[in-house]
This record gives sequence, structure tokens and C-alpha cells, in this order.
Amino acid sequence: MKAMILAAGKGTRVRPITYTIPKPLIPILQKPVMEFLVELLRMHGFDEIMVNVSHLANEIENYFRDGQRFGVHISYSFEGRIEDGNLIGQALGSAGGMKRIQDFNPFFDDTFVVLCGDALIDLDLTEAVKWHREKGSIATIVMKSVPRDQVSSYGVVVTDKTGRVKAFQEKPSVQEALSTDINTGIYIFEPEIFKYIPSGCEYDIGSQLFPHLVEIDAPFYGISMDFEWVDIGKVPDYWQAIRSVLLGSIKNVSIPGQQVRPGVYTGLNVAVNWDKVNIQGPVYIGGMTRIEEGASIIGPTMIGPNCWICSDAYVDNSVIFEYSRLGPGVRLVDKLVFGRYCVDKLGASIDVQAAALDWLITDTRQVFNSDSTERQAIVDLLGNP
Repeated sequence: MKAMILAAGKGTRVRPITYTIPKPLIPILQKPVMEFLVELLRMHGFDEIMVNVSHLANEIENYFRDGQRFGVHISYSFEGRIEDGNLIGQALGSAGGMKRIQDFNPFFDDTFVVLCGDALIDLDLTEAVKWHREKGSIATIVMKSVPRDQVSSYGVVVTDKTGRVKAFQEKPSVQEALSTDINTGIYIFEPEIFKYIPSGCEYDIGSQLFPHLVEIDAPFYGISMDFEWVDIGKVPDYWQAIRSVLLGSIKNVSIPGQQVRPGVYTGLNVAVNWDKVNIQGPVYIGGMTRIEEGASIIGPTMIGPNCWICSDAYVDNSVIFEYSRLGPGVRLVDKLVFGRYCVDKLGASIDVQAAALDWLITDTRQVFNSDSTERQAIVDLLGNP
């Protein structure tokens, strides 16, 4: 069976992470989110997968290659051009990306599934496809019901009693919402759908294709299903995904490494004197990370591999990416550290290098010397927990 993963977006709402990591490769405790999708597709018999790529396309292609090591077949459709020897992404939109593949050579010749490459899902795709076929649908949206007070964060789908889609509401107010069913970015199509998608231009599934199907009264349905769905559309969403995994509330994602203390998991060769630190789970610490004496790490917190947490540093409810060095006495509460950026849980970021704060947070691979005066200044500035 055939499927497509949409992976061409720039992920602007997840910056600064997506400056250097394409959204589908954002790690959920060291494992890219798209890898979970590939595993789900394989589990349900979808072993021929097309992926449209654009922003940081090489990163995605170099990680997944032809899909062999994941037990599937993967090919890529690049959207963009080359300028001065550099790949310049120019995405065609979700529907335009599908159409480009089909125009190249008709690949989608039977019922196929399309997934957005930026969500953790635990969905019975087999049951969804069965329902789609029984309805005789040309297109089906897999929906999820959310509490009414959350509808303003999503695209709401309005259906009749038979499940036929009648209207959409983009992030309506709680008072105006006509439904609590939201669009999860999981779609099932028949090849006939390509008659309604123009060639050679940017065209979107949600904002253009679907409203057109409603307008012409096509057999277009929505099915509401109960499943795990963690969208990583924005930095706060990613933050919550990591927290949820560490707290054990996402059943299909396990914490990697080995459990060395209750609720504390580590990769290989972590350098730490457990009697001289305060580490309270749930916490994950990546391999080859050094934790100096006097440091405190309070969960739920993820410390990536090859990090260096200096003496008396305090980290609480935070996500620290690989090769991050947190200076002596640094206090990080509700923060995400990625390279030269420190981001709060609402998405506001500080470029620590531009702000001349890279003496507090820097890359472990840099040579760093800190005299005792500077170390004391940091402690005085940030205060002790």
C-alpha cells in the first residue's frame, strides 16, 4: 500500500530549532518524529512511501535514504531549485506536492494515506481506511474531538450525521465553533482526487482543495477517532511532547537509555557523581554528558548527549539539546536551549551569542576558560536555587 508524508514546510513556528533541523527530524528523545510515522505506516502495511521535501531537504533524505533500514521503500520529490550551487526550497503546498508526484509518473493508483510529518500519532490506519472505503469517499479527514475550550487553536471540521463534510472553521472562538472535531492533518484519498488539483502551482489541501470539494458536493467525509495525537506545530507543542513522553502519557514512545535511578534514564558513559548532585526524575540524560558536582536537574527535563552541566547549575522543567554547556550557577526554569538560543515555554527566544551571554550558555565543543571571578559573578547574577 502507498502513502505520502508531507515534509516540505519550513517549520517557521518551531524556530530556532528549524533553522538547522527540518521539522520532520525534530527529535523526540533522540528519535525523529517522522521515524515514528514511518513505523506506524509500516505496521499497517503502507510500505511504499513518497516524501515531498524542500527546506533542508538533504537532511531528511540523508537520514531515511531509501527506507531499507526501516523496512519500507521511500522516495523523494524535491520542491525548489539550485542557485549558485545551493538548494533553494520552494514548496508547492500540500496538494501541489501530491500533484507533482502524480504528474511525474502516476504513483497513486489506489487508496492512499497522506500524513503531515510533524505529529506523533497512534492511529488505527487500517480501520480508518476501511471506513473510508465503505463510505465510497473520494477524500476523508481523520478528525479528533477536543474539549470545547481548545477549539480556537485548531481548524474545526463540520460534518452532518453521515460524516459528510459540510464546512470548515479556521480557529473559531469557543462561542462560534460549530463542532469540536478538528483536522489532524491525516488524510485518506482516492486517485480520482487529482482531477481537482491544478498542476505546476502552489495548492493547499486544507485551505483550497477541501473547500472546493465541499463546494462541488463531492463525496468527502470526516471520521472522528480516538487516538493519541501530539502536534508539534509550535515550540510550546514540542515542549509539551517531551514532557508527555517523560511523564509516560504517550504510550507508543518509550524513554531511551537505561534507568539508573528511579525515573532517571541515561545514555552511555554519562560522567556524574550521583552522591554529589540533585537529580529528580523524570529526567533523561544523553550519552557522553558531564554533570558536575552541586548541579541540580529537576524533571521533567531532557538533557541531550554531549552536554556539560557545570557546578551549581540548576535546571528545572527544561529541554537542553546536544552539545550545550551550561555555565556554573546558571538557573534555567521552563527553558529550551538549542545551540545559541534560549527559548521560554511560550516560544520567546534569546540569541545568547548576540546578547553577549554565551559565557552562560555555549557549545561544549568550544574551548572555554572561566576564572573564579567570573564564576562567582554568574552565581551572584542568577542567584542560587
